[in-house]
Amino acid sequence: MLKIDVFNHVLPDRFLKALPGGSRYVPSKPGSEGDRLALHDLDTRFRIMDRFDGYVQIICMAEPPVEDVGDGSTASELAKIANDSMAEMVAKYPDRFIAAAACLPMNDMDAALTELDRAVRDLKFKGVQISSTILDKPLDSPEFDPFFARMNEYSLPILIHPRHRRSGTRAYAPYEEPGQAMRSAEILGGWPFNWAYETTLAMGSLVMGGVLNKYRNLKILTHHLGGLTPYQSVRIKRVELALNAEERTRAGREKSIYEWYQMLYGDTALWGNTPALECGLKFFGPDHVLFGTDMPFGLRGGEGFIRNAIQSIEETDVTAETRAKIYELNARKLFCIPI
Repeated sequence: MLKIDVFNHVLPDRFLKALPGGSRYVPSKPGSEGDRLALHDLDTRFRIMDRFDGYVQIICMAEPPVEDVGDGSTASELAKIANDSMAEMVAKYPDRFIAAAACLPMNDMDAALTELDRAVRDLKFKGVQISSTILDKPLDSPEFDPFFARMNEYSLPILIHPRHRRSGTRAYAPYEEPGQAMRSAEILGGWPFNWAYETTLAMGSLVMGGVLNKYRNLKILTHHLGGLTPYQSVRIKRVELALNAEERTRAGREKSIYEWYQMLYGDTALWGNTPALECGLKFFGPDHVLFGTDMPFGLRGGEGFIRNAIQSIEETDVTAETRAKIYELNARKLFCIPI
């Protein structure tokens, strides 16, 4: 049985060279919080991967999203470089990287659709990755309709990576270099929760905004097992009672609000939190949870995240059949990867 890691990150060398200030995203040597060299140094990455039997990856890009660093033309060029680089990695190392999820310039919808078509049809990518908010706009914004319509046709997964807003009350910048300035207690206190919160709000936009209702063939994979959603599942049921007729129709009367949320998928990137995994499995069901780690972030170039994810899956009281679904079979089905 393979262990298919569906949510891990790369920053290929060609992309880093083209990215304004790209060198700041990858340290020149291993640091105390992990060896991020594995983002672009494949020898380092392979040494970590080799520590786990049957471990393979479906790769996607790390931050920043390309629309955050330039206009439509710049973002389009960066997306092409990212996707060409990942396609080369998959072609050269198919026993390591069995697929990739595309990077798209979401600040230029025409260019995004063109690159999406190229990535799927020419590069044979098996999904795409977008952020939970795009240039501070929620995912149910009308300008993103063409993207969701096209993905509805492809029936390939959309990986949602959490992203804090750049302005307003949800703007958040906790990742300045330690020691440069004293960060407020509010920033430090929010650090463990902001990614989960942003993922949860993005899921709400897709459900309450009627995106899932409008595009019935969408497949949405949320990072970190749906953020706060499984933990607050009872509140989701209560919210339905507060919706007016127009809001309820927009979300879709064919299913309950709770059922619309359960149409989404989640990964196991929980830093080894077994009770949270059990909660997420109960919410999403065994067919909608996939093995994911967030490698190479965390300790020792992501080794800690991989090891902890595997340990939590093994600790969870599930059948061998469910364990096989989480590790491999759900990924093959969702990403259309034959056995």
